Amino acid sequence: MTIEDIGYGGQFRGWYDRIFPSGAATRAAVDAVARFHPDPAWGTLEFGVGTGRIALPLSHRVGPVVGVDSSQEMLAALEKKAGEGEVTAELGDIRTYRGDRQYGLVYCVCSTLSLILDPEGQRDAIARAAEHLRPGGRLLVETHNRPGIVNLHQGLARTTMFVPYPERDTGLQLHATLLAHNRIWQVSTMLFETDGTHRIGTETARLLTPDEVDVYARDSGLRPEGHYSNWQRTDYAPEAGLFVASYIKPA
Repeated sequence: MTIEDIGYGGQFRGWYDRIFPSGAATRAAVDAVARFHPDPAWGTLEFGVGTGRIALPLSHRVGPVVGVDSSQEMLAALEKKAGEGEVTAELGDIRTYRGDRQYGLVYCVCSTLSLILDPEGQRDAIARAAEHLRPGGRLLVETHNRPGIVNLHQGLARTTMFVPYPERDTGLQLHATLLAHNRIWQVSTMLFETDGTHRIGTETARLLTPDEVDVYARDSGLRPEGHYSNWQRTDYAPEAGLFVASYIKPA
């Protein structure tokens, strides 16, 4: 089967972990995912495992994690960190992936679902996740929140943001554009390093709302469980830049 890859890993190879460094935010996400797990003995599957930012530390909490990703570059970076946890990586397209077992938890985080740019593909990814859940299992989705991103732009089609890093003369500059009636978000990211070097990568996302993901989930036989603005399970707020949604596969 042909595996389609959008080239994300190729663009951010070698500096993805600088954009998303391990720290308090990662630890909070790992802790939350572990708490959401119905039963670690049932197994864990990540859609869009990337470099293992979540899966590797999570494996210390819930046991072995299977991770699927379409980027060979990302999986190569994950392989170099194999000693940091127990993750079995599989090259695959989350829209078409069919493994040989079901799990107690399937999760798709860090806006991986939004990187699929058509609703049919997004629906297919949720359907594949549902197929890999055992009865009583849970699906977690974390992705960009369309109303929050639109609010971030403050009425502008284009905006620029800068996020300073703790190191001197270091940070991220983001140039963002809203397209297609605020449904498509294109972001170019520039990482400035202390030594004066910089890196540039561009990604495009199809922005979602929790209600849209609910439709995909219901069509796949899942029951919506909760919408949150963060991993601390704060109630969903439209102004949040991300949302977390949870779903249960009926027993």
